[in-house]
Amino acid sequence: MKGRAFPLLTAVASLILLGGCAHPPSETASNAVLTPQTAFTKDLLLFPKPKGKITAAVYGFRDQSGQYKQAPESSFSTAVTQGGSALLVKALRDSGWFVPVERENLQNLLTERKIVRALEVAPAKDAPPIFVPQLVAASILIEGGVISFESNIRTGGAGARFLGIGLSTQYRVDQVTINLRTVDIRGGQILQSVSTTKTIYSYEVNPSVFKFVNFKGLLEMEAGLTHNEPAQMCVREAIEAAVAHLIVQGIGDGSWQLANAAEFDLPIMQKYVRENANQSMKISTATSDNRVR
Repeated sequence: MKGRAFPLLTAVASLILLGGCAHPPSETASNAVLTPQTAFTKDLLLFPKPKGKITAAVYGFRDQSGQYKQAPESSFSTAVTQGGSALLVKALRDSGWFVPVERENLQNLLTERKIVRALEVAPAKDAPPIFVPQLVAASILIEGGVISFESNIRTGGAGARFLGIGLSTQYRVDQVTINLRTVDIRGGQILQSVSTTKTIYSYEVNPSVFKFVNFKGLLEMEAGLTHNEPAQMCVREAIEAAVAHLIVQGIGDGSWQLANAAEFDLPIMQKYVRENANQSMKISTATSDNRVR
């Protein structure tokens, strides 16, 4: 009896340990916190100050990819966030270079202004007059959207088992691409246009044990860990990267200026200059190769 009881105790102890590894909802819950910053958020906050802030209007930042989540998640849920406009407006404000004005829900703003003017018709005798200033006109429009979402652009995995003890891993890489462009409201010219791409990485790790502890006693244990990079954070990072590149490109072509022109040589600015230069070089090389062919 004692010989048979030992494998049973081992199995029970293993189950207890696995149960301790599982996190009940009460332990995984946490209070709301500010959304974590990305590397490009920090860059935008560290950018040197402009000579004058640019008033920018964002009418919308739509999902133009038309992609939905893969089954079995949902055939009616979109693969990327539909709140791109909010992410873009925040990135513009964080940069310190732009003053975004409300345009996406302009009708709500106009309705409130009508209400204020209606109250202005017959004010109380001792009440001060109500003054409604004019709306601020934008200097540029910022247009764009999520132009592509590619799922499973790279998948793979590996696994091994020795003496009933094994480990397997799987991973998947998706990719989201956004485009931003600035438009001069006076003539409609496209001033800058930037496309940025961000990969979305997901992986799964599954250790397992499958072993006979005695003639008729089978011990089987499984565990799993899955990590999915949040798609909305990837969209946010791509938008912030595009805003940073728009600022640097605009300085380079004279669309706007730094408060101190010498700060253009700062490492944080030159990093984006080099990236743009490398991208232009790749395009020129590819064009030359096609002409030779």
